[in-house]
Amino acid sequence: MSAAQPEEVPVIAVEGLSVRYGRTPALEDVSLSVPRGSIYALLGRNGAGKSSLVRCVLGQQKPTRGRARLFGEDAWSSRRRAMTRVGVVPEEPDAPPEMTARDLAAFCRRLYPVWDAASVDARLHRFGVPQDVPFARLSKGQKGAVMLALCLAPRPDVLVLDDPTLGLDVVARRALYDELITDLADRGVTVLVTTHDLSGIEGLASRVAMLRGSRLVLDEEQEDLKTRFRRLRPSSVGRAHEPGAWAPFDTVTIRHRDWGDEAVVSNFDDARLEAFRATRGLSDVEVGSLSLEEIFLAVVGEAEATS
Repeated sequence: MSAAQPEEVPVIAVEGLSVRYGRTPALEDVSLSVPRGSIYALLGRNGAGKSSLVRCVLGQQKPTRGRARLFGEDAWSSRRRAMTRVGVVPEEPDAPPEMTARDLAAFCRRLYPVWDAASVDARLHRFGVPQDVPFARLSKGQKGAVMLALCLAPRPDVLVLDDPTLGLDVVARRALYDELITDLADRGVTVLVTTHDLSGIEGLASRVAMLRGSRLVLDEEQEDLKTRFRRLRPSSVGRAHEPGAWAPFDTVTIRHRDWGDEAVVSNFDDARLEAFRATRGLSDVEVGSLSLEEIFLAVVGEAEATS
């Protein structure tokens, strides 16, 4: 068998990753890979392990077990080399409080062989960030915009965004998605983004992963995900919770409504729909598509997903 070519190696790969804080598990045996040039959305409620996974990928935290790889190398041991090719916007933007955006740009410019100063000015202007105001006096959204402008200036191969829209208003959030992430994807930059803004990322993410209770429960192309998840509303199904009532479907959730029952299924296709109709003697089954947020709520559980 021939050796793998560079383009076949995932930009980010996680293999059997576990992270514990004392006896508390943050991640349990998580494996995933982020293809080159993709926009990969990592979803989960607060405490599901998203930030722990990101820190391991960036070489900022050594996992309890397993390994995180970045550009095909161990992220922990190669972090000094790798980080020259990675841009990061943390969930909590941080910088010396007395430095202005202009000061920060001048400082960071000396650290990289490539620096696009014009893009920094343009992005700060677009997000309405004053360049002569101390960092401590900026709003949280403005601080995030400064971090984003600085991390993109070296033209990174990978961009890691940890809940980047937190604190941004509607206009700034749309600018982030429309003008930045899509532009980066067009240039082949790989984007790993954790977010609670499911409606915003839905039209952009090529692949979606979901964490629940420290474990990875879903990882696939968003197009495939939305094809196999459907909401079914039959005209009648009898006792919906009886074993086999919804066969041949795999039900994720079942609800009783005043007008009847409905289920979210995770293995929908036309053949199963016809078999379901024939088995239950149904002539009318309403089939509805689901948004990414609705799939997330069904998979993670509505009680868990609310925060």
